[in-house]
Amino acid sequence: MKTIGLIGGMSWESTTSYYQLINETIKKELGGLHSAKILLYSVDFAEIEHYQASGDWAKSAEVLSQIAQKLEQAGADFIVICTNTMHKVNPQIQKQIAIPILHIAQATAEALLENGIQKVGPLGTKYTMTQDFYKEKLLEAGLEVLIPDQAGITEVNRVIYDELCLGDIKDSSKQTYLTIIDDLKNVGAEAVMLGCTEIGLLVQQADTDLLLYYATVIHAEKAAELAING
Repeated sequence: MKTIGLIGGMSWESTTSYYQLINETIKKELGGLHSAKILLYSVDFAEIEHYQASGDWAKSAEVLSQIAQKLEQAGADFIVICTNTMHKVNPQIQKQIAIPILHIAQATAEALLENGIQKVGPLGTKYTMTQDFYKEKLLEAGLEVLIPDQAGITEVNRVIYDELCLGDIKDSSKQTYLTIIDDLKNVGAEAVMLGCTEIGLLVQQADTDLLLYYATVIHAEKAAELAING
């Protein structure tokens, strides 16, 4: 079994989901007492969020590259960044290490296409929804990407940082998200991609008839499969 190097802590709540999902997949596939070989480096999210908010992506890349190098030196066979947004600096990190990074958008695009989805609406931080680093991976795979209007982008982003990352789950915010999901459906989305781990704390498939694809779940399960099969 290969060793997975997790870069987590963004937020720590989402990292617990990764750890659980990876190990559940390993257990399902291999049975018995099998569990994943994992090296985890958990950051102080306040530091990373500060660099995000100030637009200092170069510093974010520097910090996460140093972590990836430490995980590689410790024996990781590949890297999993346990967040959607920080894949923005994926190219810079990859240049600093010899082992591969499993990209969350590529893994999710593969899952969407396997199920015949052509038009998807991603929900996540404002960076994930609007910037090319994530959207271009979906477009390159042949998907049509539909995003909320500016008011929707602002509200989705606010709820993530001001509520969900703090463990604050509000029914009013859930209703707001469901309205935005309905709006995406009305403009042609065949599915919504939950491109931020914390959103899964607020909205579940039972809440809407539009298909939801949890990028975190897809990413974690793919990491487990890669660990088993190479």
